[in-house]
Amino acid sequence: MSFEVFLTADAIRDIEELYQYIARHDVPGKAQNVLTKIEEKFKSLSETPERGVYPKELLALGIREYREVFFKPYRLIYRIIGHRVYVLLIVDGRRDMQSLLERRLLENQQ
Repeated sequence: MSFEVFLTADAIRDIEELYQYIARHDVPGKAQNVLTKIEEKFKSLSETPERGVYPKELLALGIREYREVFFKPYRLIYRIIGHRVYVLLIVDGRRDMQSLLERRLLENQQ
């Protein structure tokens, strides 16, 4: 069974910011390479989205609605609803993930 994969507005903004940051601070071409790898990763969710693990920061709170896959150091956090996968965040895992997840995922549920 194939799932439809959607990027939320936040995830699109994450990709744009990530690309711009890498393009400014790293070797030429690396930003496009990272973007291509991330795109391959989220497209692969159309076949096996259940393979992702629960984000440990949310699992500690008993929340199992979200999953994540990695393209280290980047984390792609998503939610499966029916036959659709919604990619919610694409972030560098070295950031303060607890605060970021609370702000971006949990506050939006209220």
